[in-house]
Amino acid sequence: MSAELAIATPSVAPESRGRRSSAWVRLLRNPLGVACLVFLLAVVAFGVFAPLFAPFDQNLTRLELTNVDPFTSEYVLGGDAAGRDILSRLMWSTRSTLVACLIVLVVSSMIGVIAGLFAGFYGRAVESVGNWISDLIMALPGTILLISLYVVIGPSILTAMAVFGVLIAPSYYRLVRGVVRTVRSELFVDAARVSGLSDLRIIFRHVLGAVRAPIIIQSAFVLGAGIGIQAALEFLGLGNTREASWGGMLQQSFANLYVAPINVLWPALLISATILAFVLLGNVLRDVLQATAQQAVLTPRRRRELVATARPTAADAGPTAGPDTLLEVRDLRVAYPTSRTDVAEVVRGVDLTVRRGEIRGLVGESGSGKSQTAFSILGILPKEAVVTSGSIIVDSIDLLADPSAIRSMRGRRIAYVPQEPMSNLDPTLTVGQQLLQGLRAVLPMSKRAATDRLLDLLEQVGIADPAAVFKLYPHEISGGMAQRVLITGAIASDPDLIIADEPTTALDVTVQADVLQLLRRLRDDRGLGMILVTHNLGVVADLCDTVSVMQAGRIVESGDVRALFAAPQDPYTRQLLSSTLDPRGAPS
Repeated sequence: MSAELAIATPSVAPESRGRRSSAWVRLLRNPLGVACLVFLLAVVAFGVFAPLFAPFDQNLTRLELTNVDPFTSEYVLGGDAAGRDILSRLMWSTRSTLVACLIVLVVSSMIGVIAGLFAGFYGRAVESVGNWISDLIMALPGTILLISLYVVIGPSILTAMAVFGVLIAPSYYRLVRGVVRTVRSELFVDAARVSGLSDLRIIFRHVLGAVRAPIIIQSAFVLGAGIGIQAALEFLGLGNTREASWGGMLQQSFANLYVAPINVLWPALLISATILAFVLLGNVLRDVLQATAQQAVLTPRRRRELVATARPTAADAGPTAGPDTLLEVRDLRVAYPTSRTDVAEVVRGVDLTVRRGEIRGLVGESGSGKSQTAFSILGILPKEAVVTSGSIIVDSIDLLADPSAIRSMRGRRIAYVPQEPMSNLDPTLTVGQQLLQGLRAVLPMSKRAATDRLLDLLEQVGIADPAAVFKLYPHEISGGMAQRVLITGAIASDPDLIIADEPTTALDVTVQADVLQLLRRLRDDRGLGMILVTHNLGVVADLCDTVSVMQAGRIVESGDVRALFAAPQDPYTRQLLSSTLDPRGAPS
């Protein structure tokens, strides 16, 4: 079956290496972004190299240099009230600040991002529990809690920062949950599901990659907040007085304000400039990368009401139409929410049968329900969709009544060839990596055996140098070759039924002809059943045996291709034919 066919083009994620590069180029062309990056890198170097370049130890005391003015002695930025070098203490305190900020970032992102991924991907109960916990944490008085914690743990600023990370984890959770709710309906998630990959692999391999841009943006703000809260705690005297810190130095300078007022400037300037740099960098990153989307969602009660009356019992399903029947769809109805309680049907009572060795065309204008019907069969409808009626029967099993059945057949018995081939290949993985992961996810075999099988199939679908293509990234191959790669992934597990959704739409005319010929040859050689979703009647005339015409979610006419084209009965079919084919007759 198809490999991990990602990443489609979610609005929050780069769709290729080129797009990632262009995002960096736009960032580096922004003067404010460059200034923030340079300053923050300088701050990091200032702290990391403190053991090598700090003029003195942070606690070295020289009483003769107490409160000495800047630039008048060995102490470049002057001395504090205890005779210690301010520059050296700033360098050492930067080192501890970086560690504390990393702790905040790691704790908050690990908790918030993982929880947000699962809540956004699964929704419903998982999201409800996550929201409740998030709201509970946000209701806690964070600063008071951290001050109270000092009594229990003592002057451990690192532990306090870990607790602060937990307190701000809901900011990641809410952000990631919202973005994932949009990403989960993208084509690359559907393609990964069809390939037979588990939810965990989809979440952490593809969905996480798709939401990384807003996570990076949020991290800039979190680091700024971490610096502020650490400085505040140290200023209140809740840190370790034996170690230099920005907040501690600021507090000591304020205590000595009337004697050496200039000493307040250095820690205050460093704290303010660093926080400002993180905030401004976050704003620049947002302008470069971020986008959002929203969808209507039914209330859980209304969804349960619709689902409870939707599917027939196993006894109602009955056997399929005949021994050669691969698939039978009965009275399929699919709806989407228009509000929290109302839905609108986009598929309205579709009946469809596919037999072994038959290519059935499913045609109609855009929005007629063709792809929604195909996605229903594959079990990859968006989570917002509701199947309000119908049966999808394979081997006398109603896939709608038994969701585990479709999960076991998808990628094995039923395969998928999507449109937009370049959008359904993960730009971060080579062709071989994607095909191998998909095949080994549905068929247990060694990497060597899977590689040999895939190389043979790539050659069968017309790729001249399979070994070379195997090592290439998607951006290094053409659209026609990418579609052949997807077809290879689809047939790798030797399925009985292939659903091809507009497989030639994004291809040149000459490449379309090659792909159609390939699909026909695969049908003849393997005896596959096939559903070809398309709006192109010329493709149907050239490839299909039977055809079903859809309009406004309904099948208005079905039959043998030649008979239907020669004598269409429905006015909509006649309209489609008159606008597409030679009006003097059907194709010869």
